[in-house]
Amino acid sequence: MTNLIILDSVSHLTPECKGAIVVCGSHGGASAARHALAFEPAAIFFSDAGKGKDNAGIAGLALFDAHNIPAAAIDIWSARIGDGKDSYECGSISAVNLAAQRYGLADGITVKTAVEILKALFGLQA
Repeated sequence: MTNLIILDSVSHLTPECKGAIVVCGSHGGASAARHALAFEPAAIFFSDAGKGKDNAGIAGLALFDAHNIPAAAIDIWSARIGDGKDSYECGSISAVNLAAQRYGLADGITVKTAVEILKALFGLQA
């Protein structure tokens, strides 16, 4: 299993993503979250897409709470939408779900830091 998978789009998720920490460049809306849940990641990061009307760009984060899966959004001004590598390397967190909060993730930390926190907590390889 690959412990960290970086994707430009949530549509690129595969069965190999099960149990992995996934960083993707897609928005964190409800449709993206429902798609991602089928692949059972250990944790997932999305672009906040500017959050949008009624926080539609991050609405999907809460859907992961029912499965105790940490989910977080990446500030649109810190990383390019649709660019997983940039999201991982340059991104900072702008929103987290309740599961992510329980694991110690919070607004303002970098995606790299969040991934390292989760790897340590989940006992994943560096």
